Amino acid sequence: MDVHISPSALGGTARAPPSKSYTHRAILAAGYSDGATVYDPLDSADPRATQRAVEAFGGTVEHEGEDALAITGFDGIPDVPDTVIDCANSGTTMRLVTATAALADGGTVVTGDDSLRSRPQGPLLDALADLGVRAESTRSNGQAPLVVAGPLAGGEVAIPGDVSSQYVTALLMAGAVTGEGVEVELTTPLKSAPYVDITLELLADFGVEATPVDEAGGPLDGAAGAAGFTVPGGQSYAPSDGTYAVPGDFSSISYLLGAGAVAAAPGETVRIEGARPSAQGDAAIVEVVEEMGATVDWDREAGEIAVERADLSGVTVDVGDTPDLLPTIAALGAVADGDTRIENCEHVRYKETDRVSAMAEELEKMGAETTEEPDVLTIHGDQSDLKGATVDGRHDHRIVMALSVAALAAEGTTTVRGAEHVDVSFPGFFDAM
Repeated sequence: MDVHISPSALGGTARAPPSKSYTHRAILAAGYSDGATVYDPLDSADPRATQRAVEAFGGTVEHEGEDALAITGFDGIPDVPDTVIDCANSGTTMRLVTATAALADGGTVVTGDDSLRSRPQGPLLDALADLGVRAESTRSNGQAPLVVAGPLAGGEVAIPGDVSSQYVTALLMAGAVTGEGVEVELTTPLKSAPYVDITLELLADFGVEATPVDEAGGPLDGAAGAAGFTVPGGQSYAPSDGTYAVPGDFSSISYLLGAGAVAAAPGETVRIEGARPSAQGDAAIVEVVEEMGATVDWDREAGEIAVERADLSGVTVDVGDTPDLLPTIAALGAVADGDTRIENCEHVRYKETDRVSAMAEELEKMGAETTEEPDVLTIHGDQSDLKGATVDGRHDHRIVMALSVAALAAEGTTTVRGAEHVDVSFPGFFDAM
């Protein structure tokens, strides 16, 4: 599907969708339990893949009204699936359920679409193999299709922290229901630590203990700077009152916030509902947009953000902990004056697409000037003069939405190809716009 976007003057109120990161974890955590109801889950393509996986492992997922999923879990002991688990385009699903598959007393095959079958899974496979599980790539290249055969008893394992935090999340979630528990040592510094903080927060809400530790084994308050994690075994997933409510998604809020900053009508604001504080690192987008010069008012208690249009200025941002913000920041940088330098971004190349190259190449089609290095993307705002063009969303929901934000400030009409991929995380994005 193509979407055509022209320079616009925005105003009004939009609601952010529920968090995709929390939704994935909540659905799987409910699957690990003997049953729980998840309220306000994101209903989009990726979380549906996690729902299917829970059902493949012996759970059931039923819609309860418009805003809840009633999940009967497998109580920490997943069945061996009757067929292949297809994760479609959801990397989170694949990584989290690969560890779940290791708990089953038999073999599971996990695969996905063309894009997902090109993404790295090797470190997680190696970690599971070190824990005594058969964990293999069918093509021996660390990529799906994957074959996993358990059962996983637990133990000590080392894994890099700078490829994907989802490997750590997968081990923590599965480790809690093993007999021995799991101790995870990080061989490289942890990137995307806030995503592990999301996991720790959710596990606590489900009554599960997991602790980040320093090099001496002492407990830490959060994942940042952790040398590893410990998860006692034999635990049960059981949220208070049998329910869990998913917060709003700051990755999605970033596009609405960015749109208001570049295109709110004079004297108007764009108001965003569903912005309650949580462990989400992507809430950093509020500070980034303010630093670029926009007026932002965040009522944390009400969960509402208001933003006015401003003449933006370039900034330097480290996205080591917030990789999903790179496309939004790049789009804003193409509109801003001066250079916007996005640092510590090499791991952003291993998402649905290489988002560093994708944003550089597609923004250049619109007239932006960029410099791409392995771990840095610089957008030269002073040398950029955005004009309407036909750009490719690269089958990536975040690229589609970020380019749509840039298109609001481009001269003429921009055509964004593959716009249907917003269904992955923000199905109502274009309706909201």
